Amino acid sequence: MNKRKIYFYSALILTIGVIILLVTGSSLLTIALNSNDRLPFGTLITWTGMISLPLTIYWGIKELRKPTYKLNRILSGFLKIIIVLGILWVPISYLLAGNLSFTFSEKESFQGGQLAMRWFWRLSYGIGIGTILTLNIYWISLLFIKNRNL
Repeated sequence: MNKRKIYFYSALILTIGVIILLVTGSSLLTIALNSNDRLPFGTLITWTGMISLPLTIYWGIKELRKPTYKLNRILSGFLKIIIVLGILWVPISYLLAGNLSFTFSEKESFQGGQLAMRWFWRLSYGIGIGTILTLNIYWISLLFIKNRNL
């Protein structure tokens, strides 16, 4: 098995595992990793998913790694931006929330407040939705490429 397949299957297994843990609301998500209860295991699990989901698509589709069509170059660039956002999800979220459990309050200040919470959810949903949207656009483009070759 070559490296690409190992990367793909590793990212796929991580993505499926994270989705299962998040959907079932596993008690693993609330376990504290430090004595101060400031870093829940769910943060690391979710971060893993934020990185592994777009990497699954990246390693699974050659045309998004080495694009030959203009649209696929755009999609590849967009997917790379999503991967970077996934990697930076914890640092950005920490700056928004002011804590690693990503809890927000009714504060008037930006950090930890309601406006920061909206940006946190936009970032979090944006990574997942952007990845799925990229995949869907790629699939739809395959229909047009196949019809062009007929």
